[in-house]
Parts: sequence; structure tokens; C-alpha cells
Amino acid sequence: MTPIELPSPNFNARTGPITMIVLHYTGMRTAREALDRLRDPAAEVSAHYVVDEDGTLYRLVADEHRAWHAGKSHWRECDDVNAASIGIEIVNPGHEFGYRPFPEAQVDAVVRLVAHLKDRYEITRGNVVGHSDVAPTRKRDPGELFPWHRLARLRLALPRPTKNLMDPEWGEAAFCLALERFGYDVTDRMAAIMAFQRRFRPELIDGEMDAECRMILLALLLPRPQGDD
Repeated sequence: MTPIELPSPNFNARTGPITMIVLHYTGMRTAREALDRLRDPAAEVSAHYVVDEDGTLYRLVADEHRAWHAGKSHWRECDDVNAASIGIEIVNPGHEFGYRPFPEAQVDAVVRLVAHLKDRYEITRGNVVGHSDVAPTRKRDPGELFPWHRLARLRLALPRPTKNLMDPEWGEAAFCLALERFGYDVTDRMAAIMAFQRRFRPELIDGEMDAECRMILLALLLPRPQGDD
């Protein structure tokens, strides 16, 4: 993949190795608006890559630099997600401006980019996440329409478990402890549950811990979660 170079000044030095990939949607009306904002020094936001709806790939910040895409965030004991991650912005108006399915050409480009980065930096499937996973109280992107199953099918992200499911019958407190063990910040329990649902049970995002959520989470905590993806 050969990205179009559109450098952003919004970055600083990394303080550690790259261990994560964070997927976002741009949440703006057009790709041009998003690209302009991500390169505006006054905005103080950026990402390493932007993937347009037709599959065009832009690089704004070199991988070796710390782009400013995740904000206040947490994942698996990491409280500086920007320092540990590559940020990929996927052009989509988002929930505010008319959230819609991601075009095939765009998803294909995201898959190729994630595959390249995951292989290059030896990133585990469990560390390919959405912005909503690392910032559940603030963010909903890339959202419930993002086809995570496409990545899971190629072992680029964790699958939604569907096989050999068992209900551990946890109460809410135990469920949240398990959710924290998996990687989420559970300071706001409902926000954390909704983020988990948005990623692994997107057809029903209600913030309620139910048997299906318990079974999915238990399977994800096992060494090799199995799904139809």
C-alpha cells in the first residue's frame, strides 16, 4: 500500500513500543473537513492514517511518532494509548452527521492496512480495538456498523465468540471485574458495558449485563475464543 502523504504537525515523540491499533471514524461531514482538522495545529488532534470511502489511504503522521488520536483513554493497564498505538481514522460522518455503513472499498483498504501494521509490529488480535473500547465514556466510534467480522476472519481482530458458550452467571460486579480484566476501564459501568456490546454484540446496545454478554465475555477471556468469523 502506498499512502498519499499529507503531513500533520500534531505529534510528539513516542515513549515506548507500538503494541496497539486503534480504529476511529472521522465523525465529520466530509473527508476534506476531517483532513483539514487533523492537520490544523490549533485543533491539536491527528492520526497516523486516514482511509477515505473510496479506499484512498493518507498518511498524516509517521508510525514512529506519537499521533494525538485517542485522547484520555485506557486499555489493558495502558493509560497512554497514544504512546502505544497507531491511530487509523476511517472517513464516515458518524452518529452526529448521519452514520452509515462503510463502503466495501474502504473496508478492504482498512483490512490491508491493519494486516500490514499488525504484522510489522507484531500486535496481538486483542490489541486491535475501537476508539470506544479505549474511551467508553466519551466515544462511540468506529461504531456498531463497522464490520469487525471482516478483520476477525483474517485473524486481525478478536472474533465474536459463538461456539461452546457457557453462562458463568456472574452478577454485575463480577461481570465488571471480568470486563476490567479483559481490558476496559470500568469506572463508568454502564459506559463500559455499552462499549463492550458495541464491539461484540452490536445488535443490542442497552448497557444491561445479560446472559449473552456474560457468555461472550467469558469466551473472550479463554485462550482461544471461537466464532463463526
